[in-house]
Amino acid sequence: MAKPSRSRRLLAQSRTAVWRTTPSDDDGRGYLQTRMTLFSKLMFWSIVALLVFLTAMYETYPEIEPAHQGLILRGAIVMLGIMAILWRVLLLRRALSVVALYALDVIYAIGIGGSFAISTLLASGLHAAGYASLIYAAFTVFMRAIVVPSSGRRTAIVSALVFVPMWIAGVILALQTKQEVPGPAFVVGSLVLGIVPILLATVGSDIIYGLRRQVSEAMQLGQYTLERKIGEGGNGAVYRAYHALLRRPTAIKLLLPDRVGAENLERFEREVQHMSQLTHPNTVAVFDYGHSPDGVFYYAMEYLGGIDLEHLVERFGPQPSGRVVHILLQVCGALQEAHSAGLIHRDIKPANIILCERGTVLDVAKVVDFGLVKEITRDTGSSAQVVLGTPAYVAPEAVTDPDHITHAVDLYALGAVGYFLLTGRRLFEGKTAVDVCIQHVTQPPRRPSEVAPRPIAPGLEAVLMTCLAKQPAQRHASAAALAEALEALPPAGDWTKADAIAWWDQFRTSQAAISAAAAAPTSTITVDLFGRSQPPRPARPR
Repeated sequence: MAKPSRSRRLLAQSRTAVWRTTPSDDDGRGYLQTRMTLFSKLMFWSIVALLVFLTAMYETYPEIEPAHQGLILRGAIVMLGIMAILWRVLLLRRALSVVALYALDVIYAIGIGGSFAISTLLASGLHAAGYASLIYAAFTVFMRAIVVPSSGRRTAIVSALVFVPMWIAGVILALQTKQEVPGPAFVVGSLVLGIVPILLATVGSDIIYGLRRQVSEAMQLGQYTLERKIGEGGNGAVYRAYHALLRRPTAIKLLLPDRVGAENLERFEREVQHMSQLTHPNTVAVFDYGHSPDGVFYYAMEYLGGIDLEHLVERFGPQPSGRVVHILLQVCGALQEAHSAGLIHRDIKPANIILCERGTVLDVAKVVDFGLVKEITRDTGSSAQVVLGTPAYVAPEAVTDPDHITHAVDLYALGAVGYFLLTGRRLFEGKTAVDVCIQHVTQPPRRPSEVAPRPIAPGLEAVLMTCLAKQPAQRHASAAALAEALEALPPAGDWTKADAIAWWDQFRTSQAAISAAAAAPTSTITVDLFGRSQPPRPARPR
């Protein structure tokens, strides 16, 4: 088959450009239908208000009622019925194609313009009817330009379709009836009252359409388009996005503008490099990374549509021992791979562990946010004692000697996570971050069985208390050793596969309706140990 000529391809592209609304067909179609639904709703109720006003006016001043007012009213009611069907049946209940939505746009234009034209002809005895119809048609054109996303050229075409029937009616009136002004002047006046709104609507629609395209382009990072912010970390914000070709949801993390700097950028790029080296199924997978045109560094990772452990406990309370062990075992696997590669996470906490589904596998734990990751062999060059981490889960040695930490800090934090999952309470509470850090160094934690709402097996409690030892040497030798200790525990029997299936069924059903419980956000902060006498700075929200 012969390929179409270049001129034909360009013509087809130009025609598409006239009607195209957004760069994404699916999202553009949904957005266009939403705006068309709003436009239909506004037009329906505005015409209802107009009919109520005219009916009340003619009841009050019957001497000015046109001869065919009854016919005009019945026709208006029929038009309202058609608009109600288009609005309530088609636009609200069915996912229409872009072509169908464009057709409805044209039908509205011709239908509204034709209705005003017919009513003007029927009310020919009322000389002001023609101009009044032109004014209401102008309102319609302006409303459409504001509500419906459209290029300037398409707005000009659709707006003209509103006024063409009315111009025809104006010519007929000028030829058949005696007007207060000469016929040519009446026709020219009708043209002016139509052309001016068309021009204004075209310019306004073109401006709005251009701004929307600029926003869309600003939200574009390489092959990814940002949708909405879903989180914020110690050095970056996380957005839900989608790939232009793959059309799958993706999480995009990028450096926050107010934290731009050489050190932050270096740490952010290092985070991506570290995460890209990790392939464990319980570590979030990194797909891609790069720089936006304006220099913002970003990376794309798998989107985890589940719930983090922080919100899990906030919404559903302390978790059964069997489920806690299952989660901790998975995190141990992810940490063991990182530690074997010479990496320390340094910010293990409930908010950085996502519980999700992968295919038919339930309760899959994913470790995220390696924004504070530290290479064991890397010389930090830091001359000040600085703590990086989350106060509720920071290990004692990270407070007293942060420049010489080992992988044991992650095991301590994981023990604190297990403590939180079982009891619903953090290891230590304090008025300030420094107070909490001091307790990690000096105070022994209460045993989980003393504060948990349900019984805890002594063996599981012993494993967690070993993780929470003040001295790193007294903890498990590695994440693998911790996993072995957890696997050696007898089954708790309080969390089965059937329980997991039932829980996830309930979670999927309620997720759309139930928002996450509001609570004080977990924070990742920097504590200057030499500046304790100064008032603490507010923690950065996560």
